[in-house]
Amino acid sequence: MAAGKRARPAERRRVQTKTSQGGRDLLLFQLFLSFFKIGAFSFGGGYAMIPLISTEVVDVRQWLSMGEFVDVIALSQATPGPIAINSATYVGYKVSGFWGSVAATLGVVTPSLVIMLILGFLFYRYRGLPLVKDIFKGIRPVVVVLVAAAAWSVVPSTLTGVIPGAVAAVSAVLILRFRKDPVMVLLAAGALGLILYL
Repeated sequence: MAAGKRARPAERRRVQTKTSQGGRDLLLFQLFLSFFKIGAFSFGGGYAMIPLISTEVVDVRQWLSMGEFVDVIALSQATPGPIAINSATYVGYKVSGFWGSVAATLGVVTPSLVIMLILGFLFYRYRGLPLVKDIFKGIRPVVVVLVAAAAWSVVPSTLTGVIPGAVAAVSAVLILRFRKDPVMVLLAAGALGLILYL
């Protein structure tokens, strides 16, 4: 075959497949790494992770828009399981399908699993020390700020009119004042949305 001849269609398809597979593998690695970082540097539970996930997914990586991210949070809250893990799973799926959800979920749970095994042993052994108690006293106020930041970050794209504001206010009263189940309030708000916007 002459050196200058073009590659055959079958050969071109193999090259394109390898390139596509390489890009997909890189994306899966980025998903794992991003959520590994989120899982490693989050304190205070799932809600404290929301601003970190938002920054990484919406601002840094630009995998989702803020509106899409708000939808992910709503869906994560409405389904069983920790909201942080659910969010990672849904984000991974939207970005790269089934294997994306696997990569993101493994990324977010791996650091906490490893760290908790180590800290569980150390805390059980040294939990009575004043230094350990002081460290946790310092962490707790930061958790409050992280949760507040998570709520504030979704306000501009969510409370866009009188009706959304009213729904948010009523939901807050039902959950905070009357101690209603947040999942039931969320489902009721979804049903109201169907009625109002269909």
